[in-house]
Amino acid sequence: MIITNAILAQLPLTDIDAVVFYKRDEITTDLICCDVEVAGCVSTFHEEAKGWAELIAHLSALPGFCADWYEAVANPSFAASETVAFDRR
Repeated sequence: MIITNAILAQLPLTDIDAVVFYKRDEITTDLICCDVEVAGCVSTFHEEAKGWAELIAHLSALPGFCADWYEAVANPSFAASETVAFDRR
């Protein structure tokens, strides 16, 4: 997966309803993922995708976006965790 400018354009900040970060246990590592909800449709992204940093920068501009989402999701390792970084609903 590549997170392009065209994909980011489909996620206008004014239309984003929710952003949820979580991690998947990949046996030897954790994969941090992000679900972005727009008009009832959820798009899923992960940290290994090219363009992840651009996605995070884009989402960080949301009003009230939880800037410390990473710490909340990453620790402890291999434990289930989910953090709502933004919720307009």
